[in-house]
Amino acid sequence: MTLVRRPRVQGVLSQVRLALFAALLLAVGPIWGADRIASGGAEQPRLRARDLGIVVGRYQPGPLNAITDVAGVKVGQVTLIRGQGSLKPGEVPVRTGVTVVIPREDVWRKKVPAGAFVLNGTGEMTGLAWVAESGFLEYPIALTSTLNVPRVANGVMSWMITRYPDIGISDDTLTPVVAECDDSRLNDSQGRHVSEQDVATALNGAASGAVAEGSVGAGTGMVSYGFKGGIGTASRRLSDDDGGYTVGALVNANQGRREELMVAGVPVGRLYEREGAPLGSAPPAPTDREEGASLAGGEGSIIVIIATDAPLDARQLGRLAKRAALGLARTGSTARHGSGDFMLAFSTGNIIPHYPKARTFVMTHLADTHLNPLLSATVEATEEAVLNALTMASTMVGRDDRRVEAISLPRLMALLAKGR
Repeated sequence: MTLVRRPRVQGVLSQVRLALFAALLLAVGPIWGADRIASGGAEQPRLRARDLGIVVGRYQPGPLNAITDVAGVKVGQVTLIRGQGSLKPGEVPVRTGVTVVIPREDVWRKKVPAGAFVLNGTGEMTGLAWVAESGFLEYPIALTSTLNVPRVANGVMSWMITRYPDIGISDDTLTPVVAECDDSRLNDSQGRHVSEQDVATALNGAASGAVAEGSVGAGTGMVSYGFKGGIGTASRRLSDDDGGYTVGALVNANQGRREELMVAGVPVGRLYEREGAPLGSAPPAPTDREEGASLAGGEGSIIVIIATDAPLDARQLGRLAKRAALGLARTGSTARHGSGDFMLAFSTGNIIPHYPKARTFVMTHLADTHLNPLLSATVEATEEAVLNALTMASTMVGRDDRRVEAISLPRLMALLAKGR
């Protein structure tokens, strides 16, 4: 197994320039444009980790630094935000959504090899039993909130049946992969507000370009390390000597406790707490349910989707999925008792045909002795995706006027400059 380097701040900004950049953020922050989406006020523009000078690992990102750098992969999202004030169960406030990942066009007939890993199972990713048994994935992946899982699964099935009308008649049935995180700290979860039409909209609008991050789609109501969390993505492209393959990660970050957060090897969470709250805030006051979960050791969940164009089989993809857990650990998570941490990896490097007529078919297989660069790239992309979820998320005000602050970028940069 390849030794993983400790992340560091390098390249774009030196330590001196990092300190100057932090000072500049502090100075100009109040006059920058406002982001008022359910934030209750003006907020500084959000930036990705790499744009802040936080460079993770040694491999270079793809052009988009996103899971969509893997050719053929598409991402679609629907964000639902409406209502404010006191919780009215089944009605408002709504702070939720859905995010979908389509591995390739016509994935039902051109299946992709896939493998999964469950770091801690306090949660759900439906369909994993069939992925483990078959070794492939044959439909889009959907991410959403916990109580929305059945409706989102129905939405995926309806969308698939529209495109493949023989499903369940003369063709096979399907068990969609739907992964959940709990957004009830900000959202009226009992309302199960994501509809089948919302799922269809996300799937029909899925694109291969840049991916929106932070408080969007399934990440709308998520909280990570005591800050506003949500969707994050990143990628790595190997050198031609290592095969030139691309690895992309997409996360829905809803995990961790503030004191655990590590950024570029700096214990940002502990330092953030130690220096008080003028530029940030303490985590939201927990509900009775969360108090109980806290006593039981609960701390939220994370979903990690890994895509690659390297020609890997299901066993090897399971190994990549395990390495995603190392990327998560580098941000400070310890996958506590109450955490749901699910990793799913797939490869577009081979096609598994739909009920082939021939007795055999051929797949290209990367030798395990050439797997190490992909393992390291998976760790790096996952870590950076989690950081992007944090730095791109916007402050959110949700149910009962509960406010979850986005991590302060000026303070983050100041702590990194000081911590290095």
